[in-house]
Amino acid sequence: MLKVRNLEAGYGKLRVLKRISMHVNPGEIVTIIGANGAGKTTLLHTITGLVKVGSGEIFFNDKNLSTISPEKIVFSGCSLVPEGRQVFSTMTVQENLLLGGYVQKKRDRSNLDDEIKRVYDLFPVLKERENQLAGTLSGGEQQMLAMGRALMAKPSLIMMDEPSTGLAPLIVKSIFQVIIRLREEGNTVLLVEQNAKAALSIADRGYVLETGKIILQGAAEDLLQNRDVQRAYLGREMD
Repeated sequence: MLKVRNLEAGYGKLRVLKRISMHVNPGEIVTIIGANGAGKTTLLHTITGLVKVGSGEIFFNDKNLSTISPEKIVFSGCSLVPEGRQVFSTMTVQENLLLGGYVQKKRDRSNLDDEIKRVYDLFPVLKERENQLAGTLSGGEQQMLAMGRALMAKPSLIMMDEPSTGLAPLIVKSIFQVIIRLREEGNTVLLVEQNAKAALSIADRGYVLETGKIILQGAAEDLLQNRDVQRAYLGREMD
């Protein structure tokens, strides 16, 4: 579904991504783990057109994303849940969701109600707060809203940037259960996470990003058992 080949990108003269090659198959949860500053967010922003491709290629369902606008990338079926939630704080929960459904509205307005019902089914607390201003929600509720807003575009690939940041363990567990459910319902998920153990526990495959380069890749279970991954990202070593 997603193919990245020899991708280089950055900001001005600063090269952040260095010859990144990776792929995501339909129906998978693929995670990218790494420390702060490794380039994880830059990678997602480059895929979604927010950062310009320096060199290399990005293909989504055989469409080259390297030269098209972020709006067209979303319209093609690729949505991002940004780091830090970034909900529209002065708008209600429902208004945030309707904005997320903008591209869906351009396709078929009649589907909007169905998508909102789906989001409220995934996150019942949002239904309870549908007329509440997003800025008054808890951090966990805002994360749910950010996920729901991205789902309103009815993506086939949903990318999530650090969805567990700043959340209590019980909320993190709930968020990750929803990610599993999304995969079970036919979505494909690309998950960027610092919580390596939680991410690898639900993923099919993973990539380890370090200073803009992929240094390890493989089945999630294999990465969980890898001594270097355990030492650097899980806070322990194998006996």
